[in-house]
Parts: sequence; structure tokens; C-alpha cells
Amino acid sequence: MSEQEDDKNILNDLFSVINKLILVLVLLIFVLIGIPIGYYISNLPARPKVLVQDVPALIAEEKKLVQEYWIAPDVSTISDPAEKERVEYGKELIAHTSKFLGPKGSVMQISNGMNCQNCHLQAGTAVFGNNYGSVASMYPKFRARSGGIENVQKRVNDCLQRSLNGSALDTNSKEMKSIVAYINFLGTNVKKGEKALGSGFKDLAYLDRAADPDKGKAVYALKCVSCHQVNGSGLLNPEKSEYAFPPLWGKNSYNDGAGLYRVSNFAKYVKYNMPIGVTHENPQLSDQEAWDIAAYVNSQARTHFNVPKDWPDKSKKPVDHPFGPYADNFNEKQHKYGPYKPISDEQKKREAALAIQKKI
Repeated sequence: MSEQEDDKNILNDLFSVINKLILVLVLLIFVLIGIPIGYYISNLPARPKVLVQDVPALIAEEKKLVQEYWIAPDVSTISDPAEKERVEYGKELIAHTSKFLGPKGSVMQISNGMNCQNCHLQAGTAVFGNNYGSVASMYPKFRARSGGIENVQKRVNDCLQRSLNGSALDTNSKEMKSIVAYINFLGTNVKKGEKALGSGFKDLAYLDRAADPDKGKAVYALKCVSCHQVNGSGLLNPEKSEYAFPPLWGKNSYNDGAGLYRVSNFAKYVKYNMPIGVTHENPQLSDQEAWDIAAYVNSQARTHFNVPKDWPDKSKKPVDHPFGPYADNFNEKQHKYGPYKPISDEQKKREAALAIQKKI
């Protein structure tokens, strides 16, 4: 055998050994990878069996997750012509109150020119815009402010007298009946005794300091003044029949008996609804800015509403109710501007102590 043939045989043997080593190495890699994969697969939780009868419940649960917040029913779905007309008129009264009941109202002149929807956005249908979603389901109910059971008519007149700084409607009037019909219609998709998701105001954490009117003034000048004006007077529409942007203080704004005169309510309202166009999911103001703007707006002069019978049980007053007497030793300034946590903590301790006494 020639020397060249010997060299060729040696190379062939070498390649054969290398191929076998590569094969062994590949097999070893598959074995090493396969062990953890096999362990993972063997330990996967068993896929739950879905029975045919469970499908409707699963679909309902999925819909609940998708549609989390209350959505107002459509007025066009009302089949009774008379009821539809009544509800539509009620909606118009809420959206354009001033045209019907304002200083130049076509029906009567009993309010200051603001519209109900200046506080209850989108005619009372906006999520966390102080909507009416829960009114029909929760009223009549006890309210600590009056110390008694209130119906929807009482609640409507409270708004007219306080937020619109006006006079009460006759409960038997066409206007009151229409407003109540509209509010009740909005609640037709909410079970009695339940609260619609997204109604009222969205929660806002207390600051660890007092809300500051001076800081609020600076934020107001930057983010609010173009609509509500330097002097808080708002802007009327071209026809002068209603406000395009409502006044925030002065005689044409809400008086000091209104719910928005509480700094916490105003802060929650502006945080998740202002400047115009924002939503509760995408707010523009920081928490501090919202609290400080609320402090600034509610530090300005407005009409006093004399209601000495409000909060007959003073221990039930909210922590930010700005008028004494109180069931604690915090002064009016702290109750108005905060910090609120110390007041809240003391209130909780007092309530816990009373609960223990009742058990004894």
C-alpha cells in the first residue's frame, strides 16, 4: 500500500471519529434540554374542563370585565311617546337649565344662569363626572346633611338652591316631573340598592399638607383662566342665554352651601375632568395641583347660603366641611383646607369607640 493511501485511510478514520463525537454531543444536548422541558410540561396545571352549561356564565363574566363602568341608556329606546317626550324635556332642562329657568328663562326665572350639567357633566352621564347613574337606585335615602330621608325631588331642589344659587321648583310642576323622569330613566339599568360603577367622584388621596390657595392661584392662571377668566366669571355663549364656561365664584356661581364648596369634592371633580377634554383615565393635573386649585377657587367670595339646620348630628360632618361647630377640636381653617388625615384619624377612633359602647 502506498504512503498516500495510508494517509487517506488515517484521515477517513479521523473524520469517522469526529462524526461520532458530534453525534454523541448532539444527543447529549437534546437529553439535557429535554429533561427540564419534560419536567415543565409534566408540571403544567391541568386545563380546566368547560361544560356547555358554563358557557353563558363565562360570556357574562367576560362582558362584565369589558364594560366595567356604567353606561347611560339611550333615550331613543323609550317606546312610550309621552314618556319619551317627558324624559327628553328633562334632559334638556339638565343640559340647558339657564334657557328654561335662568335669569332670562323661557319658563321661569329661578336660577343664576348656570346649567345642571356644569356640575353633572354630559347631562349627568359622564363617568366620574358627578353623574346620575346611582340616583334612582339609591333614593329615597337617609342623608346626614339634612338628618332625614330624602327623595329625588328634594335632591333636585337642593341643587337648584345651592349649586345654582336659586329657588326650589314646585314638586308637582312639569319641569320637576320631567327632571325626575330623566334621572329615573338613567338608572333603569342599575339594580335597586346598588351603586353604578363610575358614579359620583373618583377617590383622591389626601395630601400630607394643607391645600394651598396661593399655589392654586398659579396653577389656575396657567390651566384654567382661558375658560373661566381671571376673575372667575366664566364665559357666556354668543346668545347670552347660558354659560359656555361656568363662573367659579361670585354671585353667578354656586353658593357656600353647595357640595362643590367642599375642597375635597372640587379637587376630585377637577382632577378627573379638567381642563376640558381630559378623562379619569388620562388626567392632566397632578394630585397637588387639583387640591390647590380647589383651595384657591373655594377661597374666593361667593353668596352665603344660610342653612343652620344642616348636619344636625355634627359628628357626621365630613372632614372638610368648612363651617363649625364640630365634634372635634380642629378649627375651621383646617377643616376647610386640611391637612385632613389627622381629622379623619380622630373621626375613625371616635366611631370605633362608639361602636364598642353600643356592643357593651
